[in-house]
This record gives sequence, structure tokens and C-alpha cells, in this order.
Amino acid sequence: MQNFTPIGGLVGGLMLGTAAALFLLLAGRISGISGILEGALRFPLNWRHAYLVGLPLGALLVLVLAPRVVAAPVLPASWALLAISGLLVGFGARLGGGCTSGHGVCGIPRLSPRSIVATCVFMAVAAVVVFLTRHVMSLGDA
Repeated sequence: MQNFTPIGGLVGGLMLGTAAALFLLLAGRISGISGILEGALRFPLNWRHAYLVGLPLGALLVLVLAPRVVAAPVLPASWALLAISGLLVGFGARLGGGCTSGHGVCGIPRLSPRSIVATCVFMAVAAVVVFLTRHVMSLGDA
């Protein structure tokens, strides 16, 4: 296994969970990205647009202020495969009534049965896709 970073994962997970909890407590809203993006596409400029702009800007800020904290990603697949994968994930998020951040980070802590089932399905399908692409189709690091 490469790039095993349990401390970074723990810190990132705690930060993500804290941000989602604060957003729910202070704004009364769930920070599921697919729902926020959908709302941003339907309404005039509002908080959703600021949220979506702030996501990459926050990452850019960390990259500029603490470049050693962020490792450059190594993309094992082609850009075309990544684009197709992103579109399929977006379609699946829409079909599933939310994305992993909405269901996994925000729904499970609220004990939403729908979110628990959706997250289990996401994880099972992800495991099957990784197995197929890496071991059957040989598309990634085996």
C-alpha cells in the first residue's frame, strides 16, 4: 500500500466532520455538495455560489501557505478516463439523491436510514469498481 497517511486522514476527517456539523448547527443546512451545486444552478447568486467558490480557494490557500502539507496528486489514469468517471459520479450522485459527502458525512450522523443504505451501496460499488479496473481490466496500480 502506498501513500498510507493515517494522521493526515484523521485530521482531514475531523476537519470535514467539524465543518459539516458547524454548517448544520449554525446555518441549519446540510453540506452535501451535489445538493448545493444543484441549488446554485437554479437560483441567482446566493450562499451556494460562495460555498462552491470557497472549496477550491481553500485548497489553493493551503497550497500557497503550506506547500509541504499538500502532496502533488499522482493521477494513474488518463484525463479522458477521469472526466468520464467524474460525469458518472455526478450522474450517480443525482440518481442516488445525494453524494457521499451528503449521505456519509451529514446523513449517517443524523441516523438517516436512507443515508446509511446509500453509503453502504456507494462503498460496495466502489469496491467492485476498484477490483474490476485494477485486477480485471488492469487500468491502475495493481
